[in-house]
Amino acid sequence: MADPRGFITTPREVAPRRPVEERVHDWKEVYPGGPGKALLPIISEQAGRCMDCGIPFCHQGCPLGNLIPEWNDLVWRDDWDDAIDRLHRTNNFPEFTGRLCPAPCETACVVGINRDPVTIKNVEVAIIDKAWEQNNVKPQAPEFLTGRTVAVIGSGPAGLAVAQQLTRAGHTVAVYERDDKPGGLLRYGIPEFKMEKVQVDRRIAQMQREGTVFRTGVKVGETLTGSQLRDRYDAVVLATGATVRRDLPIDGREHQGIHQAMDFLPQANRAALGEEVEDQIVATDKDVVIIGGGDTGADCLGTSIRQGARSITSLEIMPQPGEERPENQPWPTYPMTYRVASAHEEGGDRVYAVSTKEFIGDEDGNVSGLRISEVEMVDGKFTEVEGTERVIPAQLVLFAMGFTGPETDGVVAQLGVELDERGNVKRDKNYMSSVPGVFVAGDCGRGQSLIVWAIAEGRGAAAGVDAYLQGSTTLPSPIPPTARPLVV
Repeated sequence: MADPRGFITTPREVAPRRPVEERVHDWKEVYPGGPGKALLPIISEQAGRCMDCGIPFCHQGCPLGNLIPEWNDLVWRDDWDDAIDRLHRTNNFPEFTGRLCPAPCETACVVGINRDPVTIKNVEVAIIDKAWEQNNVKPQAPEFLTGRTVAVIGSGPAGLAVAQQLTRAGHTVAVYERDDKPGGLLRYGIPEFKMEKVQVDRRIAQMQREGTVFRTGVKVGETLTGSQLRDRYDAVVLATGATVRRDLPIDGREHQGIHQAMDFLPQANRAALGEEVEDQIVATDKDVVIIGGGDTGADCLGTSIRQGARSITSLEIMPQPGEERPENQPWPTYPMTYRVASAHEEGGDRVYAVSTKEFIGDEDGNVSGLRISEVEMVDGKFTEVEGTERVIPAQLVLFAMGFTGPETDGVVAQLGVELDERGNVKRDKNYMSSVPGVFVAGDCGRGQSLIVWAIAEGRGAAAGVDAYLQGSTTLPSPIPPTARPLVV
């Protein structure tokens, strides 16, 4: 145990963010020097709040099974070399999870039963950021090659995790990505102010030095077919994500100026990095309405603020959650509480319990407003509240309502894999699909989920692939695909 009385004597503190009036004028991370460095002056004391519980429920809250009490103790003792070793034993990319994961480990923290939980996420990112700074993250090339080849389709967190694990096991791995650079939504779906792309670039560089090959700009299913993959490789891993976007097919949907968040955000990311973007969708001098109140909606909010929107309104059909843990979501479950992202601190209005009835357009066919009304839950259904209908202005509408599942045409259809009842690619306990030698990892098999689950599934699928190719495996498989977190 680190500090035996730390959880009693030391209050919880999190990394401070840069002032709003400063950060909204640039695209850099909202933490000064990055979240890991921002908390360094007090990180040892924060790590010392960990109780090293007899039953560490934070392990259960984390899909990766991170050794949280161990690296908390090591940070408290100022042993950063061993801390990064412990962290990397279960997590390939802690710089991603330390910035982007909603930290179900913290809501499962035992200290959190009656006090503020340990700042696990901040300690995690401090460890990895310090390791990068001290050149302590090195390639781990395999000692020998097996002669077996694997194709990984998709370079998001699941694809990167499975590729790195299999490369280190000695297999020859090629990662295929349809965009011009690897990283998937990590690169083009996450704004710079949440994670600067240097975090992705240096992991890709590490993987390349280990031997992983990246083939970008390849549309698998078109320029490279499923049958060609099967002929060329000993195993194929589908890690394409859940990319079919939810839409809102109501009156007026045809008006110009209504876009999906994943059309808006990638363009903004490219522009923020200095790339030329033709016909870019921008929020400048517009009334922006974002439909969807989750992380993607917050990303659209922060991006619209930096582009100079006139006003921004975020709509959510669910009622506003409370500040306290609901009684039906007891510890250690992940509670639905009111959360404030960095973008919410910067501006915009959040409107809850409303439904969009119609998109209103002007004489030129451009969207000019939304007709909305308040709703309430009656007999399990959202019902309009009479007399609450109103119109709000909008020249730009962004859908941030999530995804329904993977794209099932193209390579999925060509490989002939079965789908489950939710439209995801069906797989067994070893992550193998209905077609021998074809494996599934991440959201395309699990459905839309968290980044930490994508990495856990990538590691688990790698163990399944390794066992298929060699008859057994020494790779860790932390989570069976049927397991679910304590998240409601």
